[in-house]
Amino acid sequence: MNRDDQWAAGRVVVVTGATSGFGAAFARRLTRAGGKVIAVGRRAERLAALAMDCAPGSVLGRAVDLQDPAAPEAILQNLPEPFIAIDGLINNAGLALGLGPAQKAALPNWETMIAVNVQALVRLTHAVLPQLVDRPRADIINLASVAASYPYPGGNVYGATKAFVRQFSLGLRSDLLGTRVRVTSLEPGMCETEFSVVRFGGDQDAAAKVYAGMKPLSAEDVADALEAILRLPAHLNVNTMEIMPIQQAFGPFAVDRSGA
Repeated sequence: MNRDDQWAAGRVVVVTGATSGFGAAFARRLTRAGGKVIAVGRRAERLAALAMDCAPGSVLGRAVDLQDPAAPEAILQNLPEPFIAIDGLINNAGLALGLGPAQKAALPNWETMIAVNVQALVRLTHAVLPQLVDRPRADIINLASVAASYPYPGGNVYGATKAFVRQFSLGLRSDLLGTRVRVTSLEPGMCETEFSVVRFGGDQDAAAKVYAGMKPLSAEDVADALEAILRLPAHLNVNTMEIMPIQQAFGPFAVDRSGA
């Protein structure tokens, strides 16, 4: 199979959640390969640091809160000429909050996960799509999770939001038939980033226990998967890509044996 050695050269890609983890790794990978990135995140100081860490002029930071319905307009308005021809969107921003059972969950946590993982993703995709369909080649990569397919205790709304991302990606594929836009749902398993720290409200010890005794994926591992997708020939679409560390697999069915 012929892979595209110029996979990022000249491309302009919007990357959300670019201040840490997957998003920062994606931005660095794209810019090292000759692309330009519109880096989206809430923390302006981290966006500035990311720009300093990449090739001069290759990163345009947009400090916005994606929960704001006006965020897509703020991201896309008044783009300087080198960043106008957007031909890629990586919807990476997302979070999990809490790991308790649904009956004890805080409703604001559920609402925040839905707002970021679903509503913000949908709004930005809707705003960027008209540009993408006019390009000779374009990509949408949505970050879902293995939780989209495999529920686990405490995953409740987080898993549901990622199932939405997966199904939304497949729906986009159906609607975009006849265009040159590829769509992928990228679905990582256990990965050591700030994800668990956020999930446990900043509790570093609780986050560390998630990965104790095993080697999780890293942000660079997931960036490798992203690069592999984007390097594929333009006629080839990866509908979904699910990746896990070798020390993670599927559990047996849970059974309550406390009595009928």
